[in-house]
Formats: sequence, C-alpha cells, structure tokens
Amino acid sequence: MNVDANVSSRINLMRIVLISGIVFVHIPVDTASSPFNGTYGAFDWIRVFLTEALFRVGVPCLSAISGYLLFRNGRENFSYGKTVRSKAQTVFLPFLLWNCAFVAAITLATSVGVGDGYLPDALHASSRDLLTQVLALEDFPANVPLYFLRDLFVCILLSPLLAWLISRAPILTLTALLVVALIPELSIYIVLKRSILFSFSLGIFVALQQYDLKALDRFAPLGVFLLLAASALLATVIFFTGPSLPDWVQLFRNALAIVGALGFWLLSAPLIKTRLGQRLAKTGSLSFWIFCAHYPLLVFLWILWGKSGVDFYPLFFVASLALLFPFLVFSNGLCRANFPRLYAVLTGGRTKRSAKPASHQDVSPELVSQQR
Repeated sequence: MNVDANVSSRINLMRIVLISGIVFVHIPVDTASSPFNGTYGAFDWIRVFLTEALFRVGVPCLSAISGYLLFRNGRENFSYGKTVRSKAQTVFLPFLLWNCAFVAAITLATSVGVGDGYLPDALHASSRDLLTQVLALEDFPANVPLYFLRDLFVCILLSPLLAWLISRAPILTLTALLVVALIPELSIYIVLKRSILFSFSLGIFVALQQYDLKALDRFAPLGVFLLLAASALLATVIFFTGPSLPDWVQLFRNALAIVGALGFWLLSAPLIKTRLGQRLAKTGSLSFWIFCAHYPLLVFLWILWGKSGVDFYPLFFVASLALLFPFLVFSNGLCRANFPRLYAVLTGGRTKRSAKPASHQDVSPELVSQQR
C-alpha cells in the first residue's frame, strides 16, 4: 500500500503542528504561577486548555503515525533487522545525543552555581538516578520530551510481536492495550507513557487493515468541533478540580489524548488545502529539531526569568514562545547550512526536503467540494 501525496503531506503537516503544540505543554511553571491558583483568570483557563487538554493529543497522534508508517507496506515486506538498524540511527541515536548534551550542560551549569533549584543535580546523583537521567530507564530523561523517542524505540523493538498479535486477535489486543493506557497511575515499566504503546499498535492495525485514511474527511468540521469542545470541557473540569486530579478526571484526560488524535487528523484535511498548511508541510526536519531542542531552551529562559525579579507569569508565557520559535527556526537553518554532517546526525538523517504537498489537482473533486 503506497501513501499518496495528500496523506504524505498531511502526515508532515501533523508533525510540525503537533510538535509545536507539545512545546506549550513544556513551558515551565512553578507553584506560585500555577494556573490552579486562579491569579490570572481567563488566561489561566487558556493555559489549562492548551497544556492539559488540547495538546496532550500530540504524543499519541505521533505514535499512531509512526506505527502506521512502519507497516504501511504490510507485514510481508517488513524487515525487522533492517528496521532496527535504521531506527537506531534515526530515533535512538538522536535521543542519546540530545539528552547527553543536556546532561552535560546541566553538570557544567550546576558546577558553577548556575541553575540551582531549577536543574536536576547530575553531579551528586546516584548511579541509578544518573542512568535514568541519561537513558530514561525508570523515569523521564533530563530532556523530558525525549521520553517519546525512548518509548518509540521500545515499540519498534516490540513491533513484530505487536503486529503478530494484531493480525491474530486485533480486537482483544487493542482492547487490552487501551485499558492499560486509560487506567490512571498505572506503571508497566516497558514504556513510560502507556498511550504510546496503544497508539503505536493502533497505527499498525490501520496499516495492516489498509484503511483509507481519507475516508472520514467529509466529517472534518464535526471532528474538529468535537475535539475543541471536548478539550474545552476537560480544561474546565481540570481547572476546577486541579492540581490533584481525581481518577475519573485522569481517565477523561487519558481518553481524550487518544481519541483526540482523530480530531487532529481530520483537521489536517482542510488545513492542507490552505497556503499555510502547504508551507508547514514542507518544513521537513524542522519539526524534529523543535522537538529535541525546545525543552533545554525553555529551561534556560525560565532560569533567566527567575533572576529577573518579574512576577507577571503571562509575560513569561508569551515572551518565551515569541523568542523560542524564531530562535529554533534560525538555529535549525544555521546548523543545516553550516554543519550538514552534524545536522544529519542530530536529526537522525532527516535532511531531505519534504515531498511537495498535494495541490488542489491532487485532491479528488469530492474532497474539494467538502472543504469547509
């Protein structure tokens, strides 16, 4: 089964949109500036909407895309040895390099007294804690968002077993993994984020069943509305029950993070037909650069903010985004142009330009007429 131009472009578009959304989730906050204090009114609710509801969909959606792409050509054309060798370079090596670089930066900073109270103490950490900071053995790594690459690589290692189970007993397998993903406060140790294992497996299922990924495009307006409405409802519930969320609220959030992936995919249908959507679909390896680099930069900005003596948190929230994205775009282009070999290693070989997004002529007349 080949991925057509429209689907390929939408996958590229979803990567940059979802990863940009994940940045919102990792904007630092402390107890004094918590949205649950209600200090900033509607702004606090918007923060909860973006960081605790809407963009929590990012990781499960990216996981489903990864599982789908791995088996889009069927089990018979899947080479485990070749895949593991390839993904060790494109997933695991960047995880190690970016995370080890951040651990080294933390060690250097704390040794000279910079970042005390903001950064984990790598200098005095036990061997077990240090291994976790570097390899994410038992908890999140130092560069927190990179847990996704760690869990993704584990899923890739398990992919033949997952594909076999899904081909033999798809409903039973996916139901069991969904239950595991939804139960609050459950640890299975294999992966740090249980939704990744389910969503990756769901992507495998969609690929093996050769479902038409554009079949539901006509429901895009309804799907996007339901995603936003459910996210708003969840944000309101979390806003009034947080920060210690009851189990039923955590269950709601876990469910929306998984189901909401469909809403984002449906959003890509009308968005890819816009000029902005097509430009975003051509950003290529920028999305991976943003994913790996954003957290250390946000921590650095948070440390500077703490030294500024300014207490108006909305200013930090907005200013950090205003500074972060232009810097990431600039640094991505600079490294790519001047240090291509280093760039290739840091991005796992993601140096090729994305395929040209599908034009209106590539989209069936039926889909064009359904544009909102």
